[in-house]
Amino acid sequence: MSDDARDEATQPLPQPTTDLTRPRVVLRAEALLVAVGLVWAAWLLVPATWWVLFAAFLLFDLSALGYLRGPRVGAIVYNLGHSYVGPLLLGALAVGLALGAGSASAQAFCATAALAWAFHVAVDRALGFGLKEPDSFHHTHLGMLPRRPTS
Repeated sequence: MSDDARDEATQPLPQPTTDLTRPRVVLRAEALLVAVGLVWAAWLLVPATWWVLFAAFLLFDLSALGYLRGPRVGAIVYNLGHSYVGPLLLGALAVGLALGAGSASAQAFCATAALAWAFHVAVDRALGFGLKEPDSFHHTHLGMLPRRPTS
C-alpha cells in the first residue's frame, strides 16, 4: 500500500453537519420556545394584560441608548436590560406580593412587566440579538450581527 493510500485510509470520514451541532442555532431555537412559553404563561397568569407583552416590546430597547456614551458603557447598559436576571427579580417580587400583603394590582403589574421583559429578551435572542461584547454593538454572544451597507 502506498503512503498516499494509507493516508487516505486513516483520514476520518466527513461527518454530516446539522444545525443542531451549532450552539447558536440551539440557543436561538431555545429562545423561541421560551418566548412562546412566556406568551402562554401571560395568557394563563395575567389574562387581562397578556397583550402588554407585544405592546411594550420596543420599550426595553431603550437600553441601547447607553451606546451614546460609547461601546463599553453601551454594552453594560444594554446587557443589563437584555439579561433574564431583571425579569426574574421582578417576577420574584410579583410572587412575593401575591403571597404577602401586596395589592393585587401591584402584583399584576409586576407579573406583567416581568413577563413582557422576559418575552423581549427571548424574542431578541431568537432573532440573533444576543448580549453585547464591549467592542461593538454588532458583536454578540450569538455571533456578529450583519452591518447595514453604507451608501
